[in-house]
Amino acid sequence: MSPTIKTAGMLAIGDELLSGRTKDKNIGHLADLLTVAGIDLKEVRIVADEEDAIIEAVNALRQRYDYVFTSGGIGPTHDDITADSVSKAFGVPCVHDPDAMMLLGNMYAARNMDFTEARQRMARMPQGAYHIPNPVSTAPGFIIGNVHVMAGVPQVFQAMIAHVIETLPTGAKVLTRAIACPFGEGDIGTLLGQIQKAHPLTSIGSYPQFDGKRFSTELLVRARDEAALDAAAADVAAMVVQIAAEKEALAKRDLGTGEVA
Repeated sequence: MSPTIKTAGMLAIGDELLSGRTKDKNIGHLADLLTVAGIDLKEVRIVADEEDAIIEAVNALRQRYDYVFTSGGIGPTHDDITADSVSKAFGVPCVHDPDAMMLLGNMYAARNMDFTEARQRMARMPQGAYHIPNPVSTAPGFIIGNVHVMAGVPQVFQAMIAHVIETLPTGAKVLTRAIACPFGEGDIGTLLGQIQKAHPLTSIGSYPQFDGKRFSTELLVRARDEAALDAAAADVAAMVVQIAAEKEALAKRDLGTGEVA
């Protein structure tokens, strides 16, 4: 039986991300959590605070993947339009959710602060959406369909996604094997490609490194099936040994101490 595979897309929303004013921290955090959970993050989009762009991206991603995660655009200001845009993507009204209004109203009352119209914007979400709890600053995110809408502030996003991940049916975990390779990608590229073709149930990645003197490569073999992982990793390790032997033989020939075949 083939392992269950769950897929995900992410949508990061905000002019500040595209201008460089804000450096995104949420994409990497989400990718780490999904990898551990056995959910494949297949696509990440970054869009501006523009309704049409958000609607198009949400509709594309939610049709393509099991789960969609968004960050940003659910605050109290005029350009926080994610709730409105997601509501339009699903064809439902964007409303002041009664439970969210109560949560926020109580929070601001306890702090002796006015629950202003701007702050009430944080209680708006698509009609029929479910809350994502926010233990950091109270204002909830929300879930509608397979779309999970969360804040862009990293501390709040991380708290929200920690809750969400615990509630999701996840897929088979990805197993990983690391193999050190003292050679650069130019030395291993052809052979590594042949190994990848021979092991289609695996994903083999190469990550170049430079210590200031020489290049090397970290090789990562990933698979959901342990037998497939072991077989591919063995071939990769054998490739490293083969290249080392060939380079040693070439060096001896160049020094005139070896035999030329």
